[in-house]
Amino acid sequence: MDVQAVSRIPGVMMEVCKIALLFSAVLFADFANAACPSIVSRSDWGARAPTETTAMRTPVDYVIIHHTTTGSCSSRDSCSRILRNVQNDHMNNRKPKFSDIGYTYLIGGDGKVYEGRGWDTQGAHAPNYNHRSIGISFIGNFQRSRPPSSQLRAAQDLIECAVEKGKLKRDYKLLGHRQTKATDCPGQALYDIIKTWPKWTSNP
Repeated sequence: MDVQAVSRIPGVMMEVCKIALLFSAVLFADFANAACPSIVSRSDWGARAPTETTAMRTPVDYVIIHHTTTGSCSSRDSCSRILRNVQNDHMNNRKPKFSDIGYTYLIGGDGKVYEGRGWDTQGAHAPNYNHRSIGISFIGNFQRSRPPSSQLRAAQDLIECAVEKGKLKRDYKLLGHRQTKATDCPGQALYDIIKTWPKWTSNP
């Protein structure tokens, strides 16, 4: 074998290894983000700025499911309009007034996820659990009617995303809002559904 050819082998192998590592990193990143749905940002739905924020240490222990007890929505415009109304209600009418919309994320009937306070900010949605939970609210009233499948799927994808991002513990517990205080939330029809999901527990 040519001496020069032999001398080039280590360099070639090094380049091959670099390419393999780069390819593996790309595949891992794609896998880690595969479960994460696209999220409509606060600016995109027209959120008001919060009056104050409290940082939340992650990963947290709980996911708590809510419904907004409003009308439903099927487009970004109609969902955004409801979100602005919910935020205004939380910030203007609650006693005491909230500093922002109470939920971490909200799920529209259009199958999209809408940013509430976000992963790293403590919510105001479940007394005694706010500092250790992610609050996900379904836009609509689900006491008697079921959410559409796209809305349910988006919520499940968001939960998987939270685990992959390290915002939610892998051994998290899933609760309905009614399990944290006296309320009908998240509505009987939705509550019956989430009781069939992995990690729902009857013992908070």
